[in-house]
Amino acid sequence: MADRSDSERPDSEEHGILDEERVDTSGIFLGGSTAQVDVAFPVPADDDDTIDEDFDESGHDRDVTHPDAAERADTAEAEIIDDAVVAAWQVRHDTDIEDAVEADDPAPAPAYTEAPPAPAYAEAPPAPAYAEAPPAPAYAERVAVPVAQPVRAVEPTAAAFDVTLASKRLDELEVSREGADVLTADRLLDPHHVAKVEPEGFWQSTVYRASGTLINLGDSKKARARKELSRRIAAPLPGGARFVPVLSRKGGVGKTTVTTLLGMALADARDDRVVAVDANPDRGTLAERIARTSGKTIRDLVRIKDEVVGYNDLSTIVARDETRLDVLASDADPRVSEAFGDDDYRAAAAVAAHYYSVVLTDTGTGIVHSVMSATLERADALVVVAGLSIDEARLASETLTWLETNGYGDRVREAVVVLNTTRPGSPLVRADQVEAHFRTRVRAVIRMPYDSHIASGSAIGFHDVHPATREAARQLAAAVVESLRTPAAV
Repeated sequence: MADRSDSERPDSEEHGILDEERVDTSGIFLGGSTAQVDVAFPVPADDDDTIDEDFDESGHDRDVTHPDAAERADTAEAEIIDDAVVAAWQVRHDTDIEDAVEADDPAPAPAYTEAPPAPAYAEAPPAPAYAEAPPAPAYAERVAVPVAQPVRAVEPTAAAFDVTLASKRLDELEVSREGADVLTADRLLDPHHVAKVEPEGFWQSTVYRASGTLINLGDSKKARARKELSRRIAAPLPGGARFVPVLSRKGGVGKTTVTTLLGMALADARDDRVVAVDANPDRGTLAERIARTSGKTIRDLVRIKDEVVGYNDLSTIVARDETRLDVLASDADPRVSEAFGDDDYRAAAAVAAHYYSVVLTDTGTGIVHSVMSATLERADALVVVAGLSIDEARLASETLTWLETNGYGDRVREAVVVLNTTRPGSPLVRADQVEAHFRTRVRAVIRMPYDSHIASGSAIGFHDVHPATREAARQLAAAVVESLRTPAAV
């Protein structure tokens, strides 16, 4: 049929039912350009249903009164948008989608993080906001279209986190655990049910009684100092048994006496067991300084060391003082004592370590003797005894130097020096200068005053000695316990 314009048609010519109406096609998107076309659809005049269907499918006009009109309109718009997506993919990949399908090279659809650009309409409808890739187009003839691949979640790298993994020791995890030493009477006893203790001191006690126990001024200064000293001596010692040798390279300076007084002061104030071992290979006299004896010696302990299964077995060999100090005597026969060596001491020390918290060792004068070597191996603290004479003080200082040069420097710095006065009256040397010298080398220096009760050589009763002597012994015990509690000794 030849094309002709409307002006060439005669007015009397019959037209179809759409002759007088023009279809607006300005909203049709054709690959980036728009055109307005007049289209006439000649159909039978009596087929109204066919006319409505043709109009809806072509998208030229919509009958809003038709029940399926809205659904067909959405389908038409979706097909227009799908065509635009396919065209954009072809332009981006510079190939035709059918060629890509034939080459079996489906390219994933781009993952949209925001809505794609809307097509240019004459009257542009709002573009749908894509939360993910747009839906695949629906074609009348099914075409293999690349399927949008799901966006893969990026796995976190090690740099994305700052996590520190550290192993912990069991004792670090159990930082909230408490030892038995914290279960004191001050913490556990209810003060309302504790009997009131009368304060110590003349005036304090008088006021307390006169007020009918209503006014308590507390202990006197002297009583508070004594109780504080007892607290220092009784301080807990964590861990196993602690060994404290008492050394002197010169006889007659009171080494055995100092060992006895130190042991009594410790046993009198502490709740655990304390033992003093006589390791003098030249027949020591330590057992003679206490009132009670057992008749057994360290040799007997070495002989039955494998049979000792409890403290009762050990108590038959040691001698106990009224202060609860246990003493392990040496052999009285010099010919037998010469055979006592380092192995014997190690065997006795191993047994004592199971049943005592503090083990004092009264050593001989021979610093290079094998027993002295075994004693220093287990030493946790040192006590060096010096007399108040020039040769005695100088020999004690040389003993410290020998210990420092033979690997015991840390023990020397925490050692305690005892300046023992063995003669009555004022000493010939300046005691303050001797004390100042040793304070530059050791932890503490204690002066032990002269006591006639001790100088007699008889058994020592701790509560019978002069109060100044007993106070010096307690000061020595407190200094030794503090030395044992230092990190170097622990």
